[in-house]
Amino acid sequence: MKTRLSVLPLLAVLVAGGTCAETLLVDRVNEKPAVAMPARGQTMAQVESQYGAPQQKLDPRGGQKRQWPTINRWVYPAFTVYFEKQKVVDVVANQAGADEIGPKPPIR
Repeated sequence: MKTRLSVLPLLAVLVAGGTCAETLLVDRVNEKPAVAMPARGQTMAQVESQYGAPQQKLDPRGGQKRQWPTINRWVYPAFTVYFEKQKVVDVVANQAGADEIGPKPPIR
């Protein structure tokens, strides 16, 4: 005797589960960027002239030892720029909203 499973209960669970999906920051970052971001190697002056003054300049971190360079961080609405010795070393997309799962806010 063969037993057949009904597909309808499984389909209902899948549809109900999909209605409360969370957005991952990594998914948004992998999409085509809506906002241009600074390129690695640009200077602080180039970033400020191209993107304007940042919303916030966070306190520098590091620099306690010669091998630990000072890292400056500038926060813009869509991204945070990390500088080492006046040059961009990284740019990180900010969370778009509270429902998006992504990196923790920067240490202030």
